[in-house]
Amino acid sequence: MENNTKEIERECLPVIKLYKDKTVERLYISSPIVPPSTEVVPGVSCKDITISTTVSARLYLPNLRDNNNQKLPIFIYYHGGYFCFESAFSTLFHTYISSLASEAKALVISVEYRLAPEHVLPAAYEDSWEALQWVASHSTREKTDDAWLENHGDFDRVYIGGDSCGANIVHNMLLRASVENLAGDVKILGALLSHPYFWGSKTIKSESSDDHEQRMPYKIWYFSYPNASGGIDNPMINPWIDGAPSLSLLACSKLLVCVSEKDELRDRGLKYVECVQQSKWKGEIEVIEIQGEDHCFFLFNPDTDKARSLVKRFADFIK
Repeated sequence: MENNTKEIERECLPVIKLYKDKTVERLYISSPIVPPSTEVVPGVSCKDITISTTVSARLYLPNLRDNNNQKLPIFIYYHGGYFCFESAFSTLFHTYISSLASEAKALVISVEYRLAPEHVLPAAYEDSWEALQWVASHSTREKTDDAWLENHGDFDRVYIGGDSCGANIVHNMLLRASVENLAGDVKILGALLSHPYFWGSKTIKSESSDDHEQRMPYKIWYFSYPNASGGIDNPMINPWIDGAPSLSLLACSKLLVCVSEKDELRDRGLKYVECVQQSKWKGEIEVIEIQGEDHCFFLFNPDTDKARSLVKRFADFIK
């Protein structure tokens, strides 16, 4: 119910309001938080860990089939939700990551970063980098925070991935890793960007100029990062704007980008692929376009044939 007695500081209708007393009203309800559980996918163990005072994560370990010394690919995941919603601990992502860990036979670290507007950007980027460094630090054998990473993580096969704003985070982590070394000199082998969230002040391809500034990708950026230099043309959200870091710097050797036909972010995702290809980046890039589907459909309808097929393709990429 809307509170008419408090003064609004800023809002992004129809999903969220921030009042001047710093309380937040989320009109879009995220999926429920659930405890770590093996009930979703039998054989996948999971647990919650604390990385720092601001960052935590849910870890997933698939069945090792009696090979307790087995080394697995490491997959660090950043959830979507326009930087304001959802959680690594929510039903939506617990279900998805459990399935992906099982299918890919990978050790997955699903990162819980701080949300806006309580913590405006770049807080989520800083938390995401801290989580990535925490994982990499276990490669040195001097770090013993987590036995799963120490005993089963293959640090020659480190992948990062995310959906929507989580895919945006992935892009920004790849650029940061090009100028800052990860602990133990760990390298990112591959990155998965599913339905990536990019935007800008100028329309491209099928986007309409009539309501461009009223579209959610435009409004939610200003809500989440009100002090961003360049606004909607900040390089973190518009990676091909003049002055943005060269995409040739992306610090991985394999990229998988997924878009869907009906997603309003589709054209931005395809332009990203095009710009990476034109940048003289030396890695391998693959693009998947799902016909007849909308933004992150595989999360909301995981039991469809298209969703299962897509998760399998994601898993094959990590394998």
